[in-house]
Amino acid sequence: MHHKINYLEIPAKNIALAKQFFVEVFEWEFKDYGPEYTCFEDAGMMGGFYKADLSTSTKTGSALIVLYSQTLEKTQARVEHAGGSITKEIFSFPGGRRFHFTDLNDNEFAVWSE
Repeated sequence: MHHKINYLEIPAKNIALAKQFFVEVFEWEFKDYGPEYTCFEDAGMMGGFYKADLSTSTKTGSALIVLYSQTLEKTQARVEHAGGSITKEIFSFPGGRRFHFTDLNDNEFAVWSE
């Protein structure tokens, strides 16, 4: 664990919307720590959403959080059904395919598959 990425914190204008979206699409579990912070678990790495009026985007230089899916098209459909916006349709890259989306708090993420 020494010098390894250990935890990830993401801004969210609305904590409840963040929880709703990531439970519906990715089946994450959450533990609340007051009204302005929630921790996600069972997501590959632990982290949390904190209350902020900011959002992450590669257009503004933010790091891109990339999730994995065994069924890329099904995951994209789940993102759309839950109210997320596809910002880059599925495209190929060396090693796989992926798409980018924004969640209900306008944070940009990507999902990839082989």
